[in-house]
Amino acid sequence: MAQHHGRSYTRTGADVSGRVAIDWGVYGVPETFVITKDARIAYKHIGAVTPKALDDTILPLIRRLREQ
Repeated sequence: MAQHHGRSYTRTGADVSGRVAIDWGVYGVPETFVITKDARIAYKHIGAVTPKALDDTILPLIRRLREQ
């Protein structure tokens, strides 16, 4: 599938103890987080990522963060 559709996630992690979920305030699935280079939460999107949310909010934020 990845060969046809590209990589959906460049980095993922496992929260085996559940501690990160508590620290980040996770309370339901799906949630998407944009994390800065210094491991801070820059943005939290609750719910499915729609094309509008991706184009209007998430991708512009990632571009800005990469420029910093």
